[in-house]
Amino acid sequence: MNRERSLRYRLAGIEVFAILLALLFLAPFYFVLVNSLKTLGEILVDAASLPEVYKFTNYSRVWDMIRFPTALRNSVVITAISVAGIVTISSMTAYRLVRRPTRFNNLLFLAFISSMIIPFQSVMLQLVRVTSILELRGDLLGIVVCYLGFGLALSVFLFHGFIKGVPLEIEEAAVMDGCSPYGVFWRIVFPLLKPIAVTVVILNTLWIWNDYLLPVLVIGSNKDLTTIPLAVTRFFGQYTKQWDLALAGLAMSVTPIVVLFLLLQKHIVEGITSGSVKG
Repeated sequence: MNRERSLRYRLAGIEVFAILLALLFLAPFYFVLVNSLKTLGEILVDAASLPEVYKFTNYSRVWDMIRFPTALRNSVVITAISVAGIVTISSMTAYRLVRRPTRFNNLLFLAFISSMIIPFQSVMLQLVRVTSILELRGDLLGIVVCYLGFGLALSVFLFHGFIKGVPLEIEEAAVMDGCSPYGVFWRIVFPLLKPIAVTVVILNTLWIWNDYLLPVLVIGSNKDLTTIPLAVTRFFGQYTKQWDLALAGLAMSVTPIVVLFLLLQKHIVEGITSGSVKG
């Protein structure tokens, strides 16, 4: 009885700790949502309290001031094209590296892994120079190419670990049935990569959707390609910061990505754990 009671107390303590930890991580969402419905004066006086009058007009003002539909469309297009390219190229690259372990392929994989430790800030000036020479600045193709370049290393690493666990006998059987090399990958192998593919999609979507530094370097002043993070910075000037409008814009920008994350979160854990133990 004492052992069972001790076990119940431990489980209760774990539940309380989990609840407190969840509240800690949810605190930023509380501050964003609550303060997005206040006036600037209320935010400066007490940012933690509930609003005296709910200012839903903050959202309508932000919608018009930053041309939110245009910024949302640009973010969706850039994110979708970049993520699709990263998943396609990195999965095929990792498959080739795993199934053809030549010396060159091993060195190439080492190059991918090594590039992950290079700080982005160390290549910023060179990136601006190269994109200017190639006339990719302020262009949709330019920002997509940059995201492909910076996103492939981690994605190849994740796919590489997962593909090691795919049985080679399945591919050999498909070849015996007359399947082409591309057919083997897209019809047999790629469907088996769903868990890690969803993981790659989520990780890169979160990164690209919320990224500010790379768009500001490549897109620059092209208002037709302004993404949501670039648009929200309009509320932060040199002398004034419109926190009420900025937080409303932040809440609007976070909503689509939070919904996507909640729908696919179980695949993230499944993909990461599977890729870590196979091979």
